Amino acid sequence: MNTDPSSLNSRTLSGQFLIAMPGMGDPRFDKSLIFLCDHNDEGAMGLIVNKPIIETDFAEICDFLDIDCPQETDVPVLYGGPVDTQKGLVLHSPEFHTAKSNELSSSVYSLTGTRDVIEAMAQGVGPKSAFLAMGYAGWGAGQLEQELKQNAWLAGTCDHDLIFGEDHDVKWEMALMQAGVDPRLLMPSVGHA
Repeated sequence: MNTDPSSLNSRTLSGQFLIAMPGMGDPRFDKSLIFLCDHNDEGAMGLIVNKPIIETDFAEICDFLDIDCPQETDVPVLYGGPVDTQKGLVLHSPEFHTAKSNELSSSVYSLTGTRDVIEAMAQGVGPKSAFLAMGYAGWGAGQLEQELKQNAWLAGTCDHDLIFGEDHDVKWEMALMQAGVDPRLLMPSVGHA
């Protein structure tokens, strides 16, 4: 579902997707699908949900944090964005909740104080669906609105399966199709005459 950038000042995009458009000019966001955790007059913050970090796995993160990880875990570790890449944030499904959980939508929670949820995931008693994001994407006041007006991003409806699905290679294309856009028809430069 597309969002008209001219109406963004009157409403939030929190809990929706940002889909990177070709030719946006920033290779860090090439074919990125971002779950927008917060969007208000002061700025926006989100997590990239389709870029796994191949060099690091969950057990290595646990070892670094001195957390016992007695079993094989398949918790994905993703590149969440270019801001504060040494900080881990857990995005997870709502059946797991602690005092530090922040509800972002009816089907997704975020934990900013992650040690307790990482310990639970290491023990196999954590959330049903989750990933650990290293870093996040952030925008200052009015910056995201300007990028949307420049057609750098397309806003789309959040989808639980796209957030937590394991096939990261197809998430961007699937999000575009759900927004009514055929990815094969996109040109490197979108929306400029």
